[in-house]
Amino acid sequence: MAQPAFTTDSADTPKGLALAVTAYLLWGFLPLYMKAMAHISPVEVVAHRIIWSVPVAGLLMIALGRTGDLKAALRDPGMLGMACLTAALISVNWAIYVWAIASGNALDAALGYYINPLFSIALGAILLRESLTRTQKIAVGLAALGVLVLIFEAGRLPWAALGLLVSWGFYAFFKRSLPIGPNQGFLLEVLILLVPALAYVTWLGAMGEGHFGLVASDTLLLAGAGIVTAVPLLVYANGAKLVRLSTMGILQYIAPTMIFVTAITVFGEQVDRGRMIAFPLIWSALVVYSLPMIRQARGQV
Repeated sequence: MAQPAFTTDSADTPKGLALAVTAYLLWGFLPLYMKAMAHISPVEVVAHRIIWSVPVAGLLMIALGRTGDLKAALRDPGMLGMACLTAALISVNWAIYVWAIASGNALDAALGYYINPLFSIALGAILLRESLTRTQKIAVGLAALGVLVLIFEAGRLPWAALGLLVSWGFYAFFKRSLPIGPNQGFLLEVLILLVPALAYVTWLGAMGEGHFGLVASDTLLLAGAGIVTAVPLLVYANGAKLVRLSTMGILQYIAPTMIFVTAITVFGEQVDRGRMIAFPLIWSALVVYSLPMIRQARGQV
C-alpha cells in the first residue's frame, strides 16, 4: 500500500469514500482467499502474488498512459535502489501474512495491523525526531502495554504480529522517499521482484513441488492471487487522493476488524486470557489515537 497524496479539500468526495471503503473491505475478505491456499507454502503463494500482479498493474499503467514515469524510475539508480528496499519489505510482509492466515494465526495478523498506525507514529518520533502529542504518547503506551501482556501470558513474542508490524511500518516509512506515484511505485516493486519470483516458481516446477498447473482449483487460486493483491492496492491508492487524511485514519480499522471477526467466527481461533486483556488495551489505544482525527473530521464538515 503506497503513501499517496491525500486531498486538501475540506470535504471527502463520494468517489473517494467509495474507493477507500472498497479497498479496506477487500483487504478484510482477503484471509478467506488466503485460507483456501493454506496447503500451499507461503513463499510459493507470494511468488504467484508477484507474478500475476505485474499484468494487472501494467495494464493499468498503459491505460492511464503513465509508462513514461516508470521508464524514468528505471533509469534513476537512487530511485531504483529505494524501490528494491521497499520491494523486499513488502514481499516479507506478504509472506508473514500468508503464513499467519494459513497456520491459524489470523488473530496475530489483525493485531499487527491494529498497532501499525501507532508504530508509524513511534517510528517518526525515533527516526525523524517528530514530536508526539499527549494523546499519541498515551496511545503508543497502551499499545505497548497490550503487547507486553501478550508476551507475559504466552511466554513468547507474538512473532507474526510483530513481523507484520515492523515490515509494513518500515515499508511505509521508506515508501515516502520514492518520488513516484503509488500506481507506478507498485508496478516498479513487483517488476523488481518478478525475476526471483519466476525463478522460484520454475525451480519448484522442475523439482515437482509446485502446485501451479497440477490441480485446476490451485491453478486458478494462484493466478487469481495477483488480482486480489493488485486491485485493493490500486483502488486504495486512487481513493486516498480524494479523502482527508483523518478519514483514512479512521477507515483503516475496517480491515483488521474484519480479520479479527473472521479469525474467531470462521477459522475458529481462540481468544485466550492474554488476548482478552491485550486487544481491549489496543482498542483503547486506537480510540485515544483516533479522537483528534474524529474532532478534525467533524470540524471540517
